[in-house]
This record gives sequence, structure tokens and C-alpha cells, in this order.
Amino acid sequence: MSGSVLVTLGTETVRMTVPYACAALGGIWSEKSGVVNIALEGMLLASALGAVALEIATGSPLVGLAGAVVVGGLFGAAHAWFVRRGVDAIVSGIALNLIAMGGTRFLLRALYGSSSNSPAIPGFRGGATGSTSAIALVAETLSDPLTLLAVVALASTALALARTRLGIQLRAAGEDAAAAASLGLHVARLRLTAVTIGGAIAGIGGAALAFDQHEFQSGLSGGRGFIALAAVIVSGWRPGRAVLACAAFALLDATQIVFQGHSRASHDLVTTLPYVATLLTLAALGRRRRASG
Repeated sequence: MSGSVLVTLGTETVRMTVPYACAALGGIWSEKSGVVNIALEGMLLASALGAVALEIATGSPLVGLAGAVVVGGLFGAAHAWFVRRGVDAIVSGIALNLIAMGGTRFLLRALYGSSSNSPAIPGFRGGATGSTSAIALVAETLSDPLTLLAVVALASTALALARTRLGIQLRAAGEDAAAAASLGLHVARLRLTAVTIGGAIAGIGGAALAFDQHEFQSGLSGGRGFIALAAVIVSGWRPGRAVLACAAFALLDATQIVFQGHSRASHDLVTTLPYVATLLTLAALGRRRRASG
């Protein structure tokens, strides 16, 4: 491959890693507290629409980003509340995903008269700059506010869960809720806090998806939340490893760019790579655990 293709592939990988990574970090906050979270897909989808709707209403991408964070946090709080009320975490996650899928289509039609996409938004970038310079492309990608926020979220998550009092308490609640409660910890409150924080971080990923496309499209999340959950499982709930796994999935996703000028059959084959890799990775992980057990 030529140098320009490699640069494009690298920058696209970084760009595509952001929503995966934010969803995975959100999942880690939830899982560390002892709450299984398969609602990451719904969090990405709902927060993406929140980002677009608020930017259209106010003209400010910062307000749109804030809206995405709030929507993601609310979804996380709802998930924690359902689980606290005795709803199985898997059932709650599925329900929230379905609510996000149906609700975003309903709101698209109610707000913009379309069930497929919203009006266009500039996001943090007004669109393609038209520059063919590799240096300019790399600089634009690395200086994107959402890329920087994802880096901050990774560092903050790793530090908070490993070194802070809240992180220690969350891990205690996740490892043995009864023992944590016997020490005077309010397990339900800790889980509400953790899942809400995780939802807010996933909301950043939803904003990244919407701002990258410069609009909201029905089904925009495209399974990324489920792939992020796989990255969480594969990483053993470690933030750094989860983001690396997300980058690997994003790299497979980004290779679609290389095949855009090739046959349709080749393009369709490459499009399936992230999902095939997810299934193979989880299958290999399951086999290893059975062998060790």
C-alpha cells in the first residue's frame, strides 16, 4: 500500500476507535460495579440523536455534545434503576436497546419529518477540508475535540478505578456485594453512580458518531455497542486493553476505505470483518476459559 493509503487507514482507524472506545469505557464502569450492561448500543444511538437535535436547536456543537452526555447518563441511570428494582440486567439492557431503536425513529419523524435521517449539522468540523496533505489529515484527526475527550476518558477511567476511593468501593461492590454492604457501603448507590458515569462516557461516543456523519441516521450505531461490549469482555475489564481491542476492531472497520474502489462483493466482505472477528474472539475466549476451568 502507498504512504497516502496508510495515512488514511491510520487516521480512519483513530476516528472509528472513538465511539467504540467510549462505549467500552462506559461498559467497564458498569461491569466493575457488578452490573452487566448490554445497553451500550442503545446509549450510543440515543445520545447520537441527542447531540444532533440540540446542535440543530442551538447551533452549538458544544451544547450538542453536552446533550449527548446527558442522554447517555440518563440511559445509564435508567438501567441501574431497573436492575435495583429487580429487573434482570440482560432484560433491562435489551429493553433499553429496543427503546432507543424505536424512540429515535419516532423522534426523527416527529422532529424532522423523516424516519431515516436528520438535517445536516457541521459538528466540530464544517466538513472535509479538501486538503490532501498527510500531515494536515493527521493533525486534524488528533486535534479533534472528541478524540481528545476519548483520551481523557481513558486516562480518567483507569486512574479513578485503580486509585480513587470511589473506584475501590465500586470494585468491592462488583466483586462481592454482600461483603461490601457489610462494611457499610451503599451498593445500590455505588452502582447507580457507576452506570450513570459509564452512560455519560458512552454518550461521548454517540456524539462522535453523529458529528462524524454530520447528521443522525436511523440505526447509526450499527452494532458498535455490542462490539464494544465484546472488547470489554476480551480485555478482562481493563480500560487500556479494552481500548486496544476497540482499535483492532476499528482497524478492520477502516479497511473498508481501502476497498471502496474495488468490487461490491469485496466491499461487502470487508464490511463483515469486525463482526466476524468479534465472534471468533469471543469463541476463542470461551474455549480458553473452559480449558482453564
